[in-house]
Amino acid sequence: MRADRLVAVLLLMQTRGRVTAAELATELEVSVATARRDLEALSAAGVPVYPQAGRGGGWSLVGGARTDLSGLTATEAQALFLLVGPAAAVSPEARAALRKLLTALPRTFRADAEAAGDATLVDPVRWGERDRTRPSTVDVLQTAVVRRRKVRLSYAGRAGKPTERLVDPWGLIDKDDVWYLLAGTDRGRRTFRVDRIARAEPTDRPADRPDDLVLADAWQKVVDEIERRRSGTWATVLLPTRFAPVLHDQFGRHCHLDGEPVDGRVRVRVAAPTPLDIARQLAGWGALVEVVDPPSVRDELARIGAELVTRHAG
Repeated sequence: MRADRLVAVLLLMQTRGRVTAAELATELEVSVATARRDLEALSAAGVPVYPQAGRGGGWSLVGGARTDLSGLTATEAQALFLLVGPAAAVSPEARAALRKLLTALPRTFRADAEAAGDATLVDPVRWGERDRTRPSTVDVLQTAVVRRRKVRLSYAGRAGKPTERLVDPWGLIDKDDVWYLLAGTDRGRRTFRVDRIARAEPTDRPADRPDDLVLADAWQKVVDEIERRRSGTWATVLLPTRFAPVLHDQFGRHCHLDGEPVDGRVRVRVAAPTPLDIARQLAGWGALVEVVDPPSVRDELARIGAELVTRHAG
């Protein structure tokens, strides 16, 4: 988890005074690019971490190496704990790291820093949704990513039949409490839902990872591809203006207002992979929603309505 890595970075800097991204990468078993992004994240969060160019340069913590992080101001200490605190609620490792960092702070800062760490709680479960447990294979895959070892997966795709695959794990992504593995395969980059991985067995074979890989950028490409597929069909609908926010919650980023309200109704553009997918989501709205176009969505709605009448009338 990134939060406990950030704490580890700070503790290393406190001990050594000045470190390079390469040194951090070796200590934390991550890539140099990841170490550099962690340092930049700390700096962006207001922690006084600064790079120094030239021979003998690197990153240093303002205030010196052995001053119990006294280079942190009270405001900066609070900013750091606000950044790390939410992760401590769901990660025992981050919680332990937070306690260690707290003892390294100047005594006058500790009360406010501790309060900042408790100020935010992350509850990843939506209202009315069952609690999602973190797949046990996440830890195995994280270790393989850090140690750069190939992994043999037993993976059940959409067809449901498990297949054996040997992959190069590049990184893990937690998206709305659903975990994904981004990996290299003999067919190029692939994305695997971790909850569909029946078995993950690390091997001793070194994994191949592109030198210029930035996990966030690679994942954004995956997101863009999925979003394009999910917006294969667009429809224009009319509904009472007061219900537009509800429709937006249903379709998310694939819902856009199309003009100003007229006579208490507003035009909205919504998207889904197929006309049937849109019709299924709109069927429960009944007469509140009028589909302007395309005709294919109206046809699907009419067919669904006819099926409901046949099944439930009388």
